[in-house]
Parts: sequence; C-alpha cells; structure tokens
Amino acid sequence: MSVKELLRSHSSVRKYTGEPIPKEKVIELIETAQMAASSHFVQAYSVIWVTDVEKKQKLGELSKNDFQFKTAGASFLFCVDFKRLQKAGQKHGVEIVADSAENVLVGVADVGLFAQNFVIAAEAEGYGICYIGGARNNPAEISELFNLPEYVFPLFAMTIGIPTKRNETKPRLPVEAVLHENEYNVEKYDSLLDEYDSIMENYYASRSSNKKVANWTKQMADFLVEQRRPQIKEFLASKGFNWK
Repeated sequence: MSVKELLRSHSSVRKYTGEPIPKEKVIELIETAQMAASSHFVQAYSVIWVTDVEKKQKLGELSKNDFQFKTAGASFLFCVDFKRLQKAGQKHGVEIVADSAENVLVGVADVGLFAQNFVIAAEAEGYGICYIGGARNNPAEISELFNLPEYVFPLFAMTIGIPTKRNETKPRLPVEAVLHENEYNVEKYDSLLDEYDSIMENYYASRSSNKKVANWTKQMADFLVEQRRPQIKEFLASKGFNWK
C-alpha cells in the first residue's frame, strides 16, 4: 500500500484482539513520531504509556471510553509539555514564559503532529487506532492519576492494537468545502453542505454496523449548540497556563 492509499484508508478502531504490542515496537513507533515537525523545535509533547492495569481502567472511566481500553494492545495519554522546557531554561538561569495563548497553540500543534506521525506509523504496521478526546472530560483527575506536573496537561488519549474488524472509511467534506483560492468564500457552503448531508445520510444508512438516520450538519448543530467542557479554562490555569 502506498503512503497515499494508507492515509486514505484510515478509520477509527474501538475493538481489538487484546494482543499486546511489544515494547520494542512501541519504542519504534515513538521514535518515528518524534520526527514530526515542531514549532521552533520546542518538541512540547510527552506521552504516557499506560501499562498499569488499574490506571488503564481508571483512564477509561475518566475519559468515558472504558470499552475500548479493555481490548487495546497498548494505551497512551498524549500531553502538551512545557515542564521540560522550563528545566531547559533553568539550566541557563532563565525562567521561561510558558503562560501564553501562543504557547498553548504551539503545544497543541506539536502534540497533534507528533501523534499523527505515531498513527501513520502504527497503521503502516497493520494496527488500528482511536484518538480519545474524552481525556479532556476529567483533565484534573487524569493529571492527578498520572502525576502530571505544572506546565503539563493531557490533550487526548489513544488506544492502538490489532483490530477485530475494519470499519468503512467515513466520507469527508468535499474538497471544495475546505479549499479556498486567494480568499475565503462563505457563499459556497449552502450548496456544498446540502451535498455532503446527502452523502453522509447514505453512508450512515448503508454502513455495515451502527446504522442510523443522520447527516453532518445536524450532528454538528447538536454538538456545538452549547459550550463543551467549560472546566478546561480553569484547569489550564491550574497547570500554569493562565494567560490574559
């Protein structure tokens, strides 16, 4: 399979065979992930490999995704990390300024790039994966569970393993909806979103499992009609990211 074909074949996996992933394979995947681009080379990420059975179970409960942790070959918590950068500054008598909106964006971007490299490497080996944003449901409790210090916070968890089945690839938005040339064009959305809703209605009605009557715009309207995880701002402040 070419790299392009691999990328186009991605789908989330939530049930695995339970076969553990060897430590040497995990190290290899992490080393590959580290080759991702990083803003100003700060490498503002850390990942917790959760091998303790009780902690893995608790992470599943706190992220409200306990089912898939039970069969995963390996489970991880991906974190934005400026603690290591604080230590780097202290080596030179400098107290770094981590407390800025810019650095939060830098950290989130770094973790995202690092994690996606990890995912591509894992899928190239035949593994399946699932990002778990539910780690932000209870970030304070998860931070305590894994002893995350100041300037470190969890962004998402991830399960990987050998899939029991491969799900169909979910259709993405039309290219025209995300690609703008020279200037942003909001006028095209009315027709393009109608087109995409039709595609997604057919997909949900015909896929091999969990069939339902739904489309994309209704799902997004229901999802974003109210503020989600309002505790995040206060939590970030508690971890040292209390920018004005």
